[in-house]
Amino acid sequence: MTYTGQVQVGGPADVQDANDLEITKLAVGPMSNNVYLLRCTLTGERLIIDAADEAERILAEVGENDVARIVTTHRHPDHWAALEAVRSATGAETIAGERDAEGIDVVTDVMVATGARVRVGSCELEVIEIVGHTPGSIALAYDDPDGIVHLFTGDSLFPGGVGKTWSEGDFTTLLDEVERKIFDRFADDTRFYPGHGDDSTLGAERPSIPEWRQRGW
Repeated sequence: MTYTGQVQVGGPADVQDANDLEITKLAVGPMSNNVYLLRCTLTGERLIIDAADEAERILAEVGENDVARIVTTHRHPDHWAALEAVRSATGAETIAGERDAEGIDVVTDVMVATGARVRVGSCELEVIEIVGHTPGSIALAYDDPDGIVHLFTGDSLFPGGVGKTWSEGDFTTLLDEVERKIFDRFADDTRFYPGHGDDSTLGAERPSIPEWRQRGW
């Protein structure tokens, strides 16, 4: 079946092949959070992005396979409600942005900042700090050597705009960061995967940046 990235709570996961990396997406919990399960197809090692909720379902998707790491994109509890249960069941290392780790009620084993690399088997994800939605949100970029860039943005970027902010200053900071660190750097065919809802590409969203800035959200 063709990957669409459209998942619903209680519905099946969606899986796509990104050459050496398999990406599984599922929606969980009352806020329909996206959980991403990444599997290196060469080694079988797995990484979870945002153990958001429904630990039993996440663990069922993982099965008996090796989960090496769990990355939390930011400190908001809807993105780590199942973290302790999944960590306990898998023994995985926990990773979060260094400026958000203190706001996560599960010990962060490795605190990361821009430029850090997070491995899943033979594949490597680049950490990009994005300030605004929270002080220490991170995005993760996988540059497929045989394909496109895959970018996991947490709640910093969605189809139709940037994430929620709580002041005009935070909004300006977030949009500036997203424009400079994401849109100015990555090509239009970059596919991004947000913390809730559908995926999109940077090319589909790029023309709307002036509108986002004008409307202020």
